[in-house]
Amino acid sequence: MYRFLLSRQWVILTLVSLLLIPTMIRLGFWQMHRYDERTARNQLVSDALTAAAVPVETLTTPGHAVTRDERYRSVTATGSFDTEREVVVRRRVNADETVGFHVLTPFVLTDGKVLLVDRGWIPADAPSQTSFPDVPAPPAGRITVTGRLMPDETTAASGIKDLKGLPDRQVMLINSEQEARRLGARVLGGYIAQTAPEPKGDSPELVGRPGSEDAALNYAYAIQWWLFSVGVPVGWVILVRRETRDRAQAAVREAEQAEPATV
Repeated sequence: MYRFLLSRQWVILTLVSLLLIPTMIRLGFWQMHRYDERTARNQLVSDALTAAAVPVETLTTPGHAVTRDERYRSVTATGSFDTEREVVVRRRVNADETVGFHVLTPFVLTDGKVLLVDRGWIPADAPSQTSFPDVPAPPAGRITVTGRLMPDETTAASGIKDLKGLPDRQVMLINSEQEARRLGARVLGGYIAQTAPEPKGDSPELVGRPGSEDAALNYAYAIQWWLFSVGVPVGWVILVRRETRDRAQAAVREAEQAEPATV
């Protein structure tokens, strides 16, 4: 009755089914791994954003690589902005996905070290891409700024190419090592995305809070893959039973057609 399972078509179908089951199970576990990663990342971000602000030099020093646990921590610094050596970071978007610049201003601390401050986004409204845009001035004199600590940007981590030969005072990446060479100063590792004081006239537009990743979606995908892995053998059995029934019905019809007509 089941000899048809030895046919080429059914052997291939059975082998494919046997391969699909472990593959789908592994995909489900991979999605659960992504769920755990995203859940942990969301918790780290939440903890960092709700933690009390601390002086920046308690978390970073010149040459320090900001760690995953230090990222997004709220820090404070006292000093003054050095607008004469300010640069803009190309090809950055705001909340509306409009392309413009981020304003990166050296902030000279009271001990002489330099903290890089991303003051926010401005539109690319200069006459040409080679012109330095009109940048709103920060508060003058000695002030205290607050921001979220961020690691240095690299091409490997961001996917942004560090293009050379850019117009004067324009950069592609925010990188404390590069800025230390340009400024000839002791620059703290990483940089901060400024959160306070808020700029007058809402410009530059402060960088938004980091969003949370949709970990629940990965959990749903994991369940989906495991259901698929269960559905494969169930579907195989249904196909076998259907084939068996169709063959049996065909055999009955052939037998009826072969019987001689009654006189």
